[in-house]
Amino acid sequence: MKTNANVDLGRRAFLRNGSLLVVFSLLPVAGNVLADTEVDTLGTLVLAPDLPGSLRTNPYLDAWIRVDAQGITVYTGKAELGTGVKTALLQIAAERLEVAPNAINMLTADTALTPNEGYTAGSHTLFDSGTALFNAAAQVRQLLVESASRLWGVEPDRLVTRDAMIQEPNGRRMTYFEAVSGVDLHRYAEPKSPAKPAEKFSLIGHSLPRLDIPAKVSGGAAFVQDMRLPGMLHARLIRPPGPGCRLQSFDASALQSLPGVVQVVRDGNYLAVVAQDEWQAVKAMRAGYEQAKWSEGDALPDARNIHALLPRLPSRRYPISHNGSPASVPGSSYRARVTKHYVMHGSIGPSCAVAWLKDGMLTVWTHTQGVYPLRAGIAEMLGLPLDRVRCIHTEGSGCYGHNGADDAAADAALIAMRVPGYPVRVQWMREQENLWEPYSSAMITEVQASLDQSGRLQDWAYELWTTPHNERIVNAGRLLPARLLSKPFASAPSVPIAQPEGDGDRNAVPLYSVASTRIDMNFITQMPFRTSAMRSLGAHINVFAIEACIDELATRAGVDSVAFRLAHLEDPRARAVVERVRDNFGWTATPTAPGVGIGFAFARYKNIMGYCAIAVQVRVHPQTGDIVVDRVVTAVDAGQIVSPDGLRNQIEGGIVQSTSWTLYEAIDFDAGGVRSYDWSGYPILRFPQLPRNVEVHLIDQPGQPFLGAAEIVQGPMAAALGNAVTNATGRRPSQLPLTRSF
Repeated sequence: MKTNANVDLGRRAFLRNGSLLVVFSLLPVAGNVLADTEVDTLGTLVLAPDLPGSLRTNPYLDAWIRVDAQGITVYTGKAELGTGVKTALLQIAAERLEVAPNAINMLTADTALTPNEGYTAGSHTLFDSGTALFNAAAQVRQLLVESASRLWGVEPDRLVTRDAMIQEPNGRRMTYFEAVSGVDLHRYAEPKSPAKPAEKFSLIGHSLPRLDIPAKVSGGAAFVQDMRLPGMLHARLIRPPGPGCRLQSFDASALQSLPGVVQVVRDGNYLAVVAQDEWQAVKAMRAGYEQAKWSEGDALPDARNIHALLPRLPSRRYPISHNGSPASVPGSSYRARVTKHYVMHGSIGPSCAVAWLKDGMLTVWTHTQGVYPLRAGIAEMLGLPLDRVRCIHTEGSGCYGHNGADDAAADAALIAMRVPGYPVRVQWMREQENLWEPYSSAMITEVQASLDQSGRLQDWAYELWTTPHNERIVNAGRLLPARLLSKPFASAPSVPIAQPEGDGDRNAVPLYSVASTRIDMNFITQMPFRTSAMRSLGAHINVFAIEACIDELATRAGVDSVAFRLAHLEDPRARAVVERVRDNFGWTATPTAPGVGIGFAFARYKNIMGYCAIAVQVRVHPQTGDIVVDRVVTAVDAGQIVSPDGLRNQIEGGIVQSTSWTLYEAIDFDAGGVRSYDWSGYPILRFPQLPRNVEVHLIDQPGQPFLGAAEIVQGPMAAALGNAVTNATGRRPSQLPLTRSF
């Protein structure tokens, strides 16, 4: 695996010139940024608010593109998480530079090389980084053309570019590298970029082979779990039995004498072993678990009682949408309470990281979603200057939000400091991943809505209870290892993500036309589990609850549910996805056979990003309640499509993931601890349970902004399943997951 360990000092020069960005964008939003500054939704400092995409936070052109004797290098602060974004971003840059994709060296998410774009999260990669590259590449190409025009004494519009070559009508040619000698790319981007009609795109809108696939399908070194460096040591952790447990006795010397053991790390409640090979580390870890004695930990509630407990925990109430005045108009109404259990990321490969303290520089290879915030947290934990820590994103086998990746990286960094000069690989075990990763929050939603006498949506009241969905790394205390040290770090206070992005309240505001809304979030900060981001955040349950309400009100109005939705949607793009699914599904509200049901749902992700409508057909076994998903038809509008195949992959993957969450996934726990420590205790969708047929319709919007797609289907798919089960059984489900009871 290419580790990219050598830093280009020329590249570091421009980063130093832009050091204000690097320093302040890592601080928590509240109370730690300079007055009169703006921070974007992913936590990076806005330097140029008039620029598009991530140029707002990284305005220098040479933060994105470099042209030299080695060729063209394109940089992005976003990470490839298995969604194909590295390929899509390459397509965008190559399109606007007018070069072949294989002429570009694409570098992603490295604190020594790439711009700081915060986290790769929230379907923001193409929305932010793609938009930045779309404009930066066009401006760089134009500057190179203007450089050639000055040298030749001809007008720029007489020159054409192709394959990193500038050519004039009489045949003179100049390479991009020759032209760049007359250009200083260390300049702010302009608010407007040279236009290129969408009909002339030769790369955007076409499917290219994914850059990340060959190693994955060939068994090559595809993931950080596959990394092997010269002289590498292997470490394993000895975690407490649960949160709040204190180490009472431990014989480090007994482990130190085991074959191959190089180091035993003990710092407060933090324990780890380092050995020459992996199996030696595993055996030492097992011996450590056997002899370590711990105090009792924090008391846990019972999973069966969690939704009774949540409203009693300390919380802060946030008004989300209070518009209009409730009217006392006679009409039909609907009221319901919907709950969701804790869900884990369940990454197929447990978290892993490699760290190496060499010549005073600590380098960490990690599958984090945010290399810059992680670097700041690790530096604080270890008391190191920022410029002595480098984090390099390396794909991990499974990443769907804030899982154990950051904590594993902190483990590797902490242990590497004890064995300077040696690379250290830390690999979590399955039970460690399941027990210690941040979970997706348990939630409660309550909805009450009414119709006027003409069947129009009148008043919409919605309230939800949730623990945080965004405990990302804003200080060292957000890292699990830092909390276990003899001098533990405290986590930064929990702060919800503001609308329209939203936290537990993501997509809590319906896009439908409603006369009045009263929507509130109860944000719970003292909780039994550490919770953080997982795909779609609160949108999964919020869309489920909203779309159930829409179906029920359509029934009370005596109107077909799809027609009812269309009657309350004003956005033509929203209507278009609904109509596309209706027509291709062959929608009818009548079940075709006993136990068969159909369901429909719609949402625009965060009400500002991609549109998704979906219809499903299910069969529910009358005795067992087993649910078979026979057919799924969806339509998606994610703006200008970069890679149709990549977009289709994301939608299909989201359908599968949401089906698993909605039907099966929930963490089981009681006073004795978490019981879902392996796959037998945490059921997920199996291959025989996959939807039988999935049909994806993509609605391209040439020339429109990139809207992102990785998370837009999770909420609508859950809602369509719930509506289909209701249609099949006549009973409205009120708890997620649908097939498990607590």
